[in-house]
Amino acid sequence: MNIIKQLKWRYATKKFDATKKLSSEKLDILKQAFNLTATSFGLQTIKLVIVEKEALRQPLVAHAYNQKQVLEASHLLVICMQEDILDTDVVAYYNNIKTTRSTSETILKPYREDLIKTMQNMSVPERLQWSKNQAYIALGNLMTVCAIEGIDSCPMEGFLPQAVDNVLQLNKMGLKSVLLLPVGYRDETDMFANFIKVRKSINEAVIEL
Repeated sequence: MNIIKQLKWRYATKKFDATKKLSSEKLDILKQAFNLTATSFGLQTIKLVIVEKEALRQPLVAHAYNQKQVLEASHLLVICMQEDILDTDVVAYYNNIKTTRSTSETILKPYREDLIKTMQNMSVPERLQWSKNQAYIALGNLMTVCAIEGIDSCPMEGFLPQAVDNVLQLNKMGLKSVLLLPVGYRDETDMFANFIKVRKSINEAVIEL
């Protein structure tokens, strides 16, 4: 697989073929890719909500400024963040480390206490911004994996988060939507698929010291 070739193939898909659906195998790859995304401290305060049902996606189109990709794509990925980060989240994370790696409590205790203090020293808006930053890391990772797997995608910031949250009842899960990523397969009539990418030269974009 030529990764650069696939990244050049990728584009923000404007029109999906609504008749083409992702296989369960492809969906599983995206689930695993999301779960393997790097996050600060490894705390994973973000979640991925996968919306397949058209009845749920139909009302979301209006809340995404009528971007039809939300409905036409095979699936809509909604990258969410927790409403807040609690001490129990940190404790659960270190319990997971203990179980997974058989790390002793003596080693883990100071790190756990330090991370709890770090989170407590932030205001709620600061913790939310911290989580939102992790969501963007996940978006980039998912888009790259999609390109490698030959899956089309379209990253979206342009939507009304509160309205999307209400439709999907994310508040009942303690979540807030951050980003949308419709995924599927491009429609052959989408003219944007054949546009040549416009980018700065490598020498302009990259500085070597």
